Amino acid sequence: MIQKKLDALAQMMDEYRAMPFPSRFRGLDIEDQDMVMLDADTAGYTYRVLKGPLPAPSRGGLIRLVGVFEKVLPAISDEYASRYYTQARDVATLAAEIEGMRDKQSSGGESSPGRRS
Repeated sequence: MIQKKLDALAQMMDEYRAMPFPSRFRGLDIEDQDMVMLDADTAGYTYRVLKGPLPAPSRGGLIRLVGVFEKVLPAISDEYASRYYTQARDVATLAAEIEGMRDKQSSGGESSPGRRS
């Protein structure tokens, strides 16, 4: 189950990274959030999730990142930027979901090959 989600995350990440960054958002803060850093954090957390489980502090950071999108998305009026950051939010949300599944597995909620039950 996790592998299918990881495959979907990799696909979504490829699509997201293929989109050009909305240039008007360089140096722009929305709701006290630097929009370049939001983009960079999304990519950073996602690439780490694709490589393996995150340590607990990073999992917390990823969950907070998803919450940031809920604050900034309604404040974006530019149509393209809204699509771009919606895609970023969707990527971060799936990454957080995968981490939640991993957490359940490691705490004995599910068993999988290569993990102790």
